[in-house]
Parts: sequence; C-alpha cells; structure tokens
Amino acid sequence: MNATVIGSQLGDEGKGGIVDVFAGDADIVVRYQGGANAGHTVAHDGETYELRLLPSGVVQGAVGVLGNGCVVDLSVLFAELDALRERGISPDVRIDARAHVVLPYHRALDSIEETARGETGDTVGTTGNGIGPAYEDKAGRRGVRAGDLVASGPHDGQLDALVSRKRRLVEAITDGDAASIAVDGSDVTSSAADSTAPFDADAIAETLREWGERLDAENMVVDTGAFLTASHHDGKSIVFEGAQGTHIDVDHGTYPFVTSSNPTLGGAITGTGVDPSIVAGGHVIGVVKSYLSRVGNGPMPTELAERRADEVRELVGAFGTVTGRPRRIGWLDLPMLRHATRVNGFTGLAITHVDTLAEFDGLRLCTAYELDGERVETIPATRSAWERCEPIYESMATWAPQDWDAVAQTGYGAIPDAARTYLETVAEALDVPLVAVGVGPGREATVVLANPLDEARSLDRGSDTRPIVPRDESAT
Repeated sequence: MNATVIGSQLGDEGKGGIVDVFAGDADIVVRYQGGANAGHTVAHDGETYELRLLPSGVVQGAVGVLGNGCVVDLSVLFAELDALRERGISPDVRIDARAHVVLPYHRALDSIEETARGETGDTVGTTGNGIGPAYEDKAGRRGVRAGDLVASGPHDGQLDALVSRKRRLVEAITDGDAASIAVDGSDVTSSAADSTAPFDADAIAETLREWGERLDAENMVVDTGAFLTASHHDGKSIVFEGAQGTHIDVDHGTYPFVTSSNPTLGGAITGTGVDPSIVAGGHVIGVVKSYLSRVGNGPMPTELAERRADEVRELVGAFGTVTGRPRRIGWLDLPMLRHATRVNGFTGLAITHVDTLAEFDGLRLCTAYELDGERVETIPATRSAWERCEPIYESMATWAPQDWDAVAQTGYGAIPDAARTYLETVAEALDVPLVAVGVGPGREATVVLANPLDEARSLDRGSDTRPIVPRDESAT
C-alpha cells in the first residue's frame, strides 16, 4: 500500500512530521514538486531537523527521491546532506534526471522581480529562493536538468545565451547594469551555500561541473518513474510527499498568491512519472493544521486582527521554517478544507497542533462564507470573490493544557472531550475519517488511529469502517 501526504491549507500544516510518522513503514519517500522554498521540520528523540529539499522520511531511513516535478538548488541539497551526515544520519537520496536545476541567476531574478512587484503593491511573498524563475525557464524550454550535469552538461554556447538573456532581463527591470549588481551583502546574491556570482557565465559553468561530478560520484541521478515503478512491483511501500499546500497550488490555489507547481494529488503523478494507479490506488492523507496560518500574501477570510495574531504567534511559535517571517494566523476554515478534499480525494485526515489550541481562551470554526448575500460552503474560483467572502463562525469549546506526552502514549481516548468534539466535527463535515492527531512536535507526539501503509481501502469515504474513534478499545 502506498500513500500520498498533502497539505490541505496554505502550507505549514506539519506535513513533514506526518510523513516522518508513517515513513517508519515506508521504503521510499518521494518529493514530487517544489524546491528549497519548502520547510519541513521533523523532531525525534530530542533532536530537530529542518529540511528544505530532502524528503522528510530520510530521517527514518527511507530512500529519499526528488522527482522530476521538483526544481532543485543543488547547493542547498548538498549542504543538507552534509549536515545530516555530520549528525550521524547517512540518507540514501536520488534525484530525477529530468528535475530542473535552480541556478544562481534564478535566485537573483526572484528577489529583483518581487521588488518590482512591490512597486505596484502586488507582491506575492516569495521566499526568494529562485523557485518561480526556475519553473518559468522549465515552461519556457530554457532550463537545465540534473541529467544534463552528469552527461556533457550545457555547452558553453547554451549557457552563455542563457546568462545573456537574464542580464538583459535584469537590466530592463532595474534600469541598470546586471554586471554591476553586488554579490556580497545584496538581496540578489546566491544562497549562502553557493557564492557563485549570479550573472557570471564562466563561474556558473564551473559550479555546474562540480555539481555534476558530485551527482555522478554519489550515483544520485535516476529515472524516477522507472525506479518507483520497479520498486512498487517489488512490493515496496512508497510515500509521495507534497510540499506547500493545496491553496497555493498554481492551478487550484489563491492565484496569483501561489507557488509555481502543483502540490495537489495530480502533481504526484506528473511529478514522478509513475502509472497513475500507483498513486490513486493508495491512500491520500490530507494534513490539517487545527488553526490556519500562512507565509505570504493573498486572501485569508478568517485572519485574526493583528494584535490577536501577535498573541497567538507568541503562543505557537508561528514563524516560517525557511524565511523566519511571522506567519499570518486565522481560524480553521472548512470551506478551504472542502475544496482541498474535492481536489485531492482525501481518504484520511491527519490533524496537527491540537496541543497549541489548549492555550486559546476560546475557539471559532468557520463553517461557511457569506458571499454577496448568499451562503457558500466552498471557496470561489477568483481572488476578487474570495476577498469579498465573510466567514460564518460556529463557537467551539476549548480545552485545558494537558500532559501531552502522556496523552500521546495513552491514545485517542486521552485527548480531552472538547478537543475530540472539535476533531470529529471537522472529520464529519468533510466526510473523511481521522487517521492521526498531532499533540506535539515530535514523532512520539502523534496519535495514530490508522496507518495508511497498513490499511486496506477501508479508509475510503462511504466505507462502513470509519476510524474517527480509536481501533484499540483499551485507549478509550
């Protein structure tokens, strides 16, 4: 049995922790989209691992794969690998030959273009890691792929043409000379792990050569579709891991305040090259943060007023893993979750951060919107309509702080009654069974009701078996 783990909101749901929980029973964990703009935090045995590119399951010993749908900053990837090895973890990581490479000028362009958008008041809130420009080059047929680096690499004429094009673009945006852009201390420099000047073709060529040599020496480049298909037929379990969340999907999210790829279920197919049945035949787990948060701009009808949001941020530590920026905070939004359920076909829910709500002095759950005088129960398709939506709330009872370690050890029945009511209200509203509840940041702080890698298709909606209550009666 395979499983796909997808963020149901705006990213930041705790997907990495849920993947880490189930990765103990997985042979392979594959990231199918996104790049170093994705921050996954995994905690275990008192250690915290903040990952940007590596699939979360590598901490558990699963083979990690970056699919063709990813755009990969190899300087970040190698730095992450080296950091884990220094901490005693030696992950087995593969990268698809078709995965596009984030180059130094992509990061420069990301920051420059976001600054230009700011002049019109329409910033997206990009992380500045070059993800959007790399995907633009992929769609424009101007990209460099990982497989190119272990073959002959881009020839000099090709790279010269690419860099020349980017220079002209920067000069048009900034009314300046790209060659004069500062390298040190500038917002448009490359990442800390790679000091290559962003518009120096010779320096970039040397960096690509070094990257290619390391990829080749560590035998990292594979055909992901063939590798995963063979593994599946050999009986190995695969977890497909989405980055970001459903509502920043480039097609199904809060466009234009979105990422440049598809975190939704379809992305797991196009981003790995497997037979669709390998994905669709497994479970699809929607990860839901018990409140709402996001890094970046865009509509957010349930957003808290700034003073209240500041209080909550301090309680829950709501700051971006990659950016460190303060996250925007809102109440849980069922219209968003209904949209995510339809788009992805969730067969199970993992609801996280239940422990943090114990600090709240009252809870509200958005059950629907009022849009132009009418009640709507899912999100509208356009930004302008979503911005006009007014949330309709239901008040929910809160619960007291607990010894959450003890709750996790005991099981679902030890979760406070009010919290279980909250959880089951969400699961029943979506008609999707609850399979896991996060009551803390560590792997041991997740109450697992049903493991999708163990379960038959009994988790499907419409089944008589609905594990909204624990299967182990001794836990109640």
